Amino acid sequence: MEFQLYWLLLLPLFFGLGWLAARMDLRQLLSESRALPTAYFKGLNFLLNEQPDQAIEAFSEVARSHQQTTELHFTLGSLFRRRGELDRATRMHQMLLDRSDLGTDQRLAAIHELAQDFLKAGLLDRAENLFKELKGTEFDASAAVFLREIYVSEKEWGKAIEVAQQQSASQSSDALARETAHYHCELAALVYAEGRTAEADQHIHEALKANRYCVRASILRGDWRFKEGMFKDAIKEWSQIEQQNADYLFLIAPSLFKAYQELGQADAGLQVLQGWLKSYPSHDLLTHVYQATLDDQGAEKALTLARQEFHNSPNMPALGKYLEAQLDVLRSSNGSPLKEGEPLSTHEDQSDLELTGKLIQTQVQKHALFVCHHCGFKARQFYWHCPACGHWESYPPRRLIDSEESVSSPVRM
Repeated sequence: MEFQLYWLLLLPLFFGLGWLAARMDLRQLLSESRALPTAYFKGLNFLLNEQPDQAIEAFSEVARSHQQTTELHFTLGSLFRRRGELDRATRMHQMLLDRSDLGTDQRLAAIHELAQDFLKAGLLDRAENLFKELKGTEFDASAAVFLREIYVSEKEWGKAIEVAQQQSASQSSDALARETAHYHCELAALVYAEGRTAEADQHIHEALKANRYCVRASILRGDWRFKEGMFKDAIKEWSQIEQQNADYLFLIAPSLFKAYQELGQADAGLQVLQGWLKSYPSHDLLTHVYQATLDDQGAEKALTLARQEFHNSPNMPALGKYLEAQLDVLRSSNGSPLKEGEPLSTHEDQSDLELTGKLIQTQVQKHALFVCHHCGFKARQFYWHCPACGHWESYPPRRLIDSEESVSSPVRM
């Protein structure tokens, strides 16, 4: 294809069209900026200067005088809800829904926002109805999450399972599988308490089907077998936890030892616990294994165990248990019963040992906390469901004291 000289005449034309388009865009931008009220820019300035109260007032002024500013209404409603001003948030989103000129997408967004207002205000029935309206829309996934939150707060485990199953049909995730398993566990515990053991077992089966690593399901079924006197079956159920997640073994250590005792095999049970402690050391497991050794083999054997653990893992919990074991030996050698807090002897060495043990125990107790990795809520007992933020399995099955930094850094209560 040969170059034609007249093509050069087109270049100035293209440059001229580009300049004209730029001028038109600039005029439109200036026109739109002049149309925006001063309060709008004041609101933006307040937001940039981290003054949310003044920003809300400025934006509210714009919203009152310019009803067509839909996005601004959405922004204000979200700000009100975040600040806890639920009445104002509800009015803002309800006002949007009452508008006849609202498009379908915007109407769905308004329903979604209003449902969240009701949820945060505790109006669960209204929130549930609105979230149900969003099924099959672009807000379907988000609405399902909120619906499960409602059903969990109301302990409607069957409905929570139904919503979770609908979600898993379109999207699968490990978090959803874990939560579904816990819903089945909650329902299993309820029906078992009512004597419907077959139905309870079926829910445990469904829990493990949803999440084969569900430790809670194995714990529950083991507990039931123990109550029914089926000690070998109980041990079998609990032993599965080592393959599921060995960090949870401390939850069933005392019960497992009792099961072995009922079978007349306390030595075998103690051997299992000591093997777990060697492979998966933790503060709680050490406490349970020490107590089992003390009960079954006496203070001297318990002291040997505590000394060995302290040398293997020289940390605060092991030191505290080692001192406690020495005190238990002193009590037993003096012929006094092994009761906590009972005076030992007037001997100065024994008194010093007891005082040191108490100081160590106080320090250990300060850090013997479970911490939710989602919200940071601290608790002395283990929870499957965080009482603060409502997340499932957000508590790692190890206390702060099992971490090396927890001993040297202060813990905020």
